[in-house]
Amino acid sequence: MDRPYLYRTRVTHLRRAPVHHYFEHSGYSWYVDVDSLPRLPRWLRPFARFDAGDHFDGAPGDSLRTRVEAFLRERGVDPDGGKITALLQARVLGYEFNPVSLFWCHDSSGIVRHVVMEMHNTRGGRHAYLLPPGSDPAAMAMKKLRVSPFHGVDGYYLVRAPRPGAELDVTVSLHRDNEPAFVATVRGTRRPGGVAELLRMQAVAPMAPMMAALEFRVQNLTLMLRRVPVVNSVSETRSETAPLLAAPARSR
Repeated sequence: MDRPYLYRTRVTHLRRAPVHHYFEHSGYSWYVDVDSLPRLPRWLRPFARFDAGDHFDGAPGDSLRTRVEAFLRERGVDPDGGKITALLQARVLGYEFNPVSLFWCHDSSGIVRHVVMEMHNTRGGRHAYLLPPGSDPAAMAMKKLRVSPFHGVDGYYLVRAPRPGAELDVTVSLHRDNEPAFVATVRGTRRPGGVAELLRMQAVAPMAPMMAALEFRVQNLTLMLRRVPVVNSVSETRSETAPLLAAPARSR
């Protein structure tokens, strides 16, 4: 990719048990090359700041590429020095919230070899999952981060995350024994990532990261009022290594 893009997104969450609950949230995400992050006029930078410290683990001053490659090496994967593209939200007026970020790791010939999904919760926790590439079949990963107060860290995700093109279409479903799947989707249409479009996004989705975090909290409160039980957990994450498998997309 030669330039960054913006996707005007619609995020949906569908819960089927113990109550039926559905909500949509509109916002936007950036699709960027981690080695060529957007260069914006100084006056516009507070509305789109990219900070490597918002993702993965690492030392102060690390680049985003350094952190992604360190994550891969820790899991026995040779990064190969290829292009890494990412779908994520930038900081807006200093505020950051990335419920799901995705990184497509290419080899030196340009083929996507691995996909990394990083999930954040509203309490500041985050965890990244290494997935095989491709959109079908879906990729399976054991859940390791407590994202919702209504779920522990049991169960597994099925993730369908094809590399974005003119359209963005990502599905993440959570599966637990004897319960219907909880399904989240992120869909959107590609737009140029220039000054005019970013200004438009500030009008149609102002303070997008903060509004997304607020919407998540409102939905949690709504579910509590509907008497959905909160799962008590002594830990945000589980420490055992999660197996990664390929699973047929139809099993979602």
